[in-house]
This record gives sequence, C-alpha cells and structure tokens, in this order.
Amino acid sequence: MPDDAQLLFADHVGRFYARQYGFPPMAGRLLGHLLVCDPPKQTIDELAEALLASRSAVTGAVKLLESYGTARRTRTAGERMDRVGLAPASRQPQNFDAALHTEHAALFREGLALLADAPPERRAPLEEMVALAEFLAERLPRLRDEWEAHRDGLRAAGKLPGAAS
Repeated sequence: MPDDAQLLFADHVGRFYARQYGFPPMAGRLLGHLLVCDPPKQTIDELAEALLASRSAVTGAVKLLESYGTARRTRTAGERMDRVGLAPASRQPQNFDAALHTEHAALFREGLALLADAPPERRAPLEEMVALAEFLAERLPRLRDEWEAHRDGLRAAGKLPGAAS
C-alpha cells in the first residue's frame, strides 16, 4: 500500500495530465503511481487498492495509457493475472515526431486554401499555425539529437542510470 506522499504524488500527476492533456484524472493518477510504486509491476486489483479506485476505473486507465505506449501489461508464465508497469518506451523522448508537425502544416495549409480570398487578419491565425508547425518539424529532430547527446553525457558521468531496458 502506498504511503500518503505517494498517493499525493499520484494525485498531482493526475491533475497535471488532466489539465494539460485532457486525460481522465484516473489515468494520470495511475501513471503517477506506476512511476513510484514498489513492486514496479502490479495487478489490476493491487492498483485499484493502492489508488482507492474501482477495478473498472483502473482498467480503463490502463487501456488509455497502453494506447499512448506509456503502460504495458505482462504476464509471467504460470500466473493467471496480468501485471501492469511502465512501458520501456515511456522513458524515451515523446513528441519529437517531425512527421506529426509536417502533417499539421499541411492540414493548416488546407484551411488557408479555403480562405484564399479572405482578408489578412482572417488568414493570420492559420498562417501562424503553419509557420509554427514547419518550424517544429525542422527543429525537433535536431533537438532530439541534442537531448540524446546530453543524456549520454549524463549517463557517462554517472548522473543518470544506464540505457533504458
């Protein structure tokens, strides 16, 4: 059973992910719990007990986190229940996909085509969104490379644990 500080942390993560990303609070709470729980992989029943939630709420949160590649269910040979833990990919940089921003730019250009004869002030929001999407598509791959070099330096200096498993 988590202590009060761990539950408070899970609640803080839940509120942050609800506010910033529109996640259901339970999904954020589950993510927060998975970041600090021991053992790091737990059954749905254990998670429900720890988070003071229903099995169905936890199961829904697990499904959502799985869809984002953040959580993963595993089952050890001989066990009858899945265990839920953080997915290895969850430690990798997220949202660095330049293709997503290239697609955004194309989508916003489609909107601009609809406003071809509109006054500049009407086109301005879409033009700015195109410019931002193109900027991110260009810069994010380099930023990811910089992060990976920085992370590798921290690992070499012993300030971060070794490669993600």
